[in-house]
Amino acid sequence: MTSPIALIVGVGDGLSASLARRVAAADYRPILAARNADGIETLAAETGGEARSCDATDPDAVADLFGGLDGRLAVAIYNPSMRVAGPIAELDPEEVRAAIDVTAFGAFLCGQQAARIMLAQEPENGTRGAILFTGASAGMKGFARSAPFAMGKFAERGLAESMARELHPQGVHVALVHIDGAINNPGRSNPPDNPDALLDPEAIADTYMHVIGQHRSAWTSEVALRPWVENF
Repeated sequence: MTSPIALIVGVGDGLSASLARRVAAADYRPILAARNADGIETLAAETGGEARSCDATDPDAVADLFGGLDGRLAVAIYNPSMRVAGPIAELDPEEVRAAIDVTAFGAFLCGQQAARIMLAQEPENGTRGAILFTGASAGMKGFARSAPFAMGKFAERGLAESMARELHPQGVHVALVHIDGAINNPGRSNPPDNPDALLDPEAIADTYMHVIGQHRSAWTSEVALRPWVENF
């Protein structure tokens, strides 16, 4: 029997790589998508998955990505975001538009395609599938000089909440995972005086897998993860 698919959009070498390894270990078949698939071929080979190129802001490219899936789509994770920082009076409107396209519009496109596929699937163990979005501190509080990121992440949060209210009663689990703090991605390290001040991507992936595996009688629609040193 073919393993169910776990599609991760916006794959790099940080959290999304941890997610790819974790879904593979849970017997899902990883389909890993990035704007340039060349950079994720090694990870795809390691996890027994496939690497696909996709511009998440392009409706046709997203439709092609989802339309090319062969098998049951059990999990879809949207991970991309784009930051544009600076004083509000000096921001480039086209850069702001691009940032919102990646963070919010791409989330809509992928969420829509995932919902269409999952709603057409017969339930297994009470669910038609799970759609997860990667949120951020900016979706909970708008910071100075970071308006575009806040706009995108607040929009993504609203999208996830609206989808959860609509789709949970139809058997599709939708959840937003707020990452409220910096992730210990490659190139970063915890300060010596503050061990575990950065979020461990493997520990974050544990939460994703817990949410994916939840019983439908107690589905999470939103969860916030922050390191012990983070101020609320």
